[in-house]
Amino acid sequence: MWLPISILAYFLNAGVYTADKYFLSKKIHSSITYAFYVGIWSIGNTVLFHFFPYWPDWPWLALELFAGLVYLWALVAWYKALHQSEATKVVPLVGAFVPVFSFLLSALFLKESLSQQELLALFILIVGGILISIKQTEENKFKKIIRGLSIFFGSKKAELHPTGRLIANSLISAFTFAAYYALIKYIYMNEPFMGSYLWTRLGSFIGAILLIVPAASRKIIFEKKRRQFAIKSWPLFLAVRFLGVIAFILLNYAISLGSVPIINALQGIQYVFLIFIVLFLSEAHPKILKEELGKPVLIQKFIGVVMVSLGMYLLI
Repeated sequence: MWLPISILAYFLNAGVYTADKYFLSKKIHSSITYAFYVGIWSIGNTVLFHFFPYWPDWPWLALELFAGLVYLWALVAWYKALHQSEATKVVPLVGAFVPVFSFLLSALFLKESLSQQELLALFILIVGGILISIKQTEENKFKKIIRGLSIFFGSKKAELHPTGRLIANSLISAFTFAAYYALIKYIYMNEPFMGSYLWTRLGSFIGAILLIVPAASRKIIFEKKRRQFAIKSWPLFLAVRFLGVIAFILLNYAISLGSVPIINALQGIQYVFLIFIVLFLSEAHPKILKEELGKPVLIQKFIGVVMVSLGMYLLI
């Protein structure tokens, strides 16, 4: 049951991430601002309390609100990485490391274990995701190694800093998302699904309010042009967020039914959807979204897709 639910959630997420990239690159130009508006939108979920009234004990309430905060922190790092680079690179890069961190956290705190076949599937999905995310360049292997070592050891060359920041933000985002998924799995194992979900959304709303406490962040978030765009694009933004909410509920429900690392590893199917969406937009509507997807890049990405499909086959 959790498998088709996860696939549907990731299909919707691919569309949402494409829209997020458009908003960040073309209109907002600020990860904190975008995370703030996404977090504020979380308050809309509270209308569901009318249908799912639930008041947890204080320790669980605190844990659920904290989980919502963790999710918002993950969004800030996620939007920073997405703003810095191509969606077809960032999404798989973050997605490839989320299952690794999820597996480690789940094994450590939830005492989950995987069979040998599931471990193999997890490995294949991660390798496929990394293949999809690596960008083709003309530099030779030696230069690639030197450049990678320079980034790892903190080279002061200015042209290397963006790549270093991208990797750092991607890894921070992946780890924080993994922490959230492990935390929410623990909550769902002990508390009602819908009631817990609604309280975590309230936690994200509180996190969004906390973003405007520092004067520097408040100045960025309420900058005139960004505020005008937010007002002008409100209907489209709400439509995207509505799809995001549906995907989020479906994914959280799948997590409540299945294994956290396996469901996170299934993000590979999301890369397939994302590549086709971006490829279509780059060819048909380059003003909306344009990415370099030449033949070598597509071949490499689709090899990754084949590996993702193989990993899914092993899971099924």
